[in-house]
Amino acid sequence: MKRQALLIFSHQLTGEQEKDLLENWGVTRIVPMPKEVSSLWRNIPPDIHSLKVFLRPVLEWLIETAYPGDLVLVQGDFGATYIVANFSIRVGYVPIYSTTKREVEEKTLPGGIVEQSRVFSHCIFRKYEA
Repeated sequence: MKRQALLIFSHQLTGEQEKDLLENWGVTRIVPMPKEVSSLWRNIPPDIHSLKVFLRPVLEWLIETAYPGDLVLVQGDFGATYIVANFSIRVGYVPIYSTTKREVEEKTLPGGIVEQSRVFSHCIFRKYEA
């Protein structure tokens, strides 16, 4: 079975994430959003009360591009993500998100100053569930 992963999020896939999709989820094609849809997703206005009309181009792109059973990797604005994940479940897509592990390194510098660095690494993709 051929399965696509449609990307609805604001950054690039890491090599680890791409490997996970291909090896563990049976993905044969990774599909990024077109520029105009990506620009809309990256610039969700914080001052509008409803996102339903604003997100219409994202949902239309999904309908035109995805097939039942395809993955929709969706992360971003909480309300927008909720709308897209629920829509995906309703029409037979499989919405997922990436989980990460955070590792903190501390270094004590001269003068007793503590410097922290945080490294986030991909663990798994998890399904959104209704």
